[in-house]
Amino acid sequence: MVQGSGRGVSTSGAGLNDEKLLNAARRVIRMETEAVASVDRTIGPEFLSAIRMLLGCSDRVITTGMGKAGLIAKKAAATFASTGTPSFFVHPAEAVHGDLGMITGDDVIVAFSHRGQTEEVLRIIPYIRHVKAGLIAVTSNSDSELAKNSDVALVLPIEEEACPMNLAPTSSTTAMLALSDTLALVLLEARGFGPQDYALRHPGGSLGRKLLTKVADLMHRGEENPIVKEDSPVQDALFVMTRSKLAATSVVDETGKLVGFFADGDLRRYLNRGENDLRIPVSKLMTRDPKVARPDMMAVKALEILEAFKIIELPVVDEDHRPIGMIHLHDITRAGIVL
Repeated sequence: MVQGSGRGVSTSGAGLNDEKLLNAARRVIRMETEAVASVDRTIGPEFLSAIRMLLGCSDRVITTGMGKAGLIAKKAAATFASTGTPSFFVHPAEAVHGDLGMITGDDVIVAFSHRGQTEEVLRIIPYIRHVKAGLIAVTSNSDSELAKNSDVALVLPIEEEACPMNLAPTSSTTAMLALSDTLALVLLEARGFGPQDYALRHPGGSLGRKLLTKVADLMHRGEENPIVKEDSPVQDALFVMTRSKLAATSVVDETGKLVGFFADGDLRRYLNRGENDLRIPVSKLMTRDPKVARPDMMAVKALEILEAFKIIELPVVDEDHRPIGMIHLHDITRAGIVL
């Protein structure tokens, strides 16, 4: 249960009991839900024209709007950009003081205005027409100056805001948000934009790390990559493993090709049998034909191998089956990659 202190809030004379407060909340949710549902009515010939214009844009999609509609326009630009449509937001008030230079004839502008009469937005239309850029209006007023001066007008059937005074932009901005997401995601599908493309634009996220990080980015190499020959005594293998701070070593033949893998688990099993001669060749205790990774393998694939076979290290081999690195389970999980 959430309780408020009431400090700094006066409700005297408001006559708002608990039931009225809950009914007011339900009314807002109902109206905003209806606003989103009404966006379906804009999906028709004009929507298709807008999609074709956006797909045909040879440069950037530029969004614009004032106030709350401007905030939706900013979010729309961010969604376009992250889903394969190069885009950025231009503030209409700043535009008339020099930022119009950001707009070229190869761009398409998507302008958001509930009533379609926002002065700052209307003032940039002559320049848009001068450079012959495309203009798509997102508005609730088909008779507005913005709609009449646009190449395509996407008219939202929003007549009333969820605000009880019908003043604060609420239902209208919710509908704008839903329509802008619809445009962005239809463009995504039309372009065949897939997870790899999304990851390229989100390298800092978990999906980006999962789809972009390769074994070569994380593996131990050089002096950190333990390697011994198959005739080396176990004690030498232990020295090499200790120096590299790893609990395993690759084992190679005279030509340098991987023939086995020796880990601390192999040593424990040997000692548990009551044996303690560390001068025997490591080939006597190593695992032959071990699982391996390739440097160009995705790190998440190496993680799948490690977890499937209950091991913590993998030798990394080149096309000639020579060990060029080693990757540890912790190297992958520290990079934020999980299955």
